[in-house]
Amino acid sequence: MSGEPSQADSRFVDTTSPHPADGPGVVRQSGTDDTRPVSPAGSDGPSYPAYQPGPDGSYPAYQPGPDGTYPPYAGYPPGYVPPQPDRLTRLVARIHARTPRWLAPLAVFGCVSAAAGYVLWADPAAADANAQPTCIVKYLTGFDCPGCGGTRAVWYMMHGDIPAAARHHAVLLFAVPFVAYLYVAWAGKALFGWRLPSWEPSSRSLIWFLAAWAAFSVLRNLPWAPFTWFFV
Repeated sequence: MSGEPSQADSRFVDTTSPHPADGPGVVRQSGTDDTRPVSPAGSDGPSYPAYQPGPDGSYPAYQPGPDGTYPPYAGYPPGYVPPQPDRLTRLVARIHARTPRWLAPLAVFGCVSAAAGYVLWADPAAADANAQPTCIVKYLTGFDCPGCGGTRAVWYMMHGDIPAAARHHAVLLFAVPFVAYLYVAWAGKALFGWRLPSWEPSSRSLIWFLAAWAAFSVLRNLPWAPFTWFFV
């Protein structure tokens, strides 16, 4: 009949006619000999812990197994076979499951430390404005781009010269404490189990920050005081 699933369609599961050889809690896909245990807790077949919310009402993350596949859980309706992720997703899940939690914070710290070491070694504050490498926007137009002066601002911050850092990139100087706190809270929780007060910037605050950055990028290029003080 039109609109009804055929017996050979393995997407549908026949739960009304159990196979005589199957025990309780086992369903057989229509048109196949494939059986999958989906027993609820308390039956004779395998059971999985119910997917229940935690004390705060939120549901824990449904994590894949070591092989990257997701096992069924008691929240699925009987006979439902969850779709399995593709090969790339399984690979990423396996890497994530086998990667130590401390590796990511240390990797970020290592990259930032290497960049800071390069800035100290290169001494951009002593370099000419046209020294290589230079900003392609400033080289072609003569105007400061939104990132111009950031490297020199970092150099001055590492030397404790806050006024000079603000002159070269005030927006970066403003953002550094917030970014540093986010990193310390994340790395401290992953490495030492610290529970620092959580802070997640809202979408509105990010929009205001980007708007302020855009305004700073325009104002610093105006050819009269006091905006010329920020031109680098």
